[in-house]
Amino acid sequence: SQGRRCGKEGCRCQQGELHGPYVYLSVGRVGGASRLLYVPTALVAVVRRRVKQTGRIDGALAEISAINLELLARQELD
Repeated sequence: SQGRRCGKEGCRCQQGELHGPYVYLSVGRVGGASRLLYVPTALVAVVRRRVKQTGRIDGALAEISAINLELLARQELD
């Protein structure tokens, strides 16, 4: 979540009171920089829940990969 400056002369954000907060989703790296997608307020809870699920799935896949590497090292793969 981030606050933003609008660039309008005389706006409150020019004195440090930023607009927002706005929620963004980082969707990977394009040319070395993260790409951010704006998440509408109505979807914030759903997106946060799915990001959390993705983290759990990534953790499970990492664990499976570690087990497979160990089995390969022991030459016990079938």
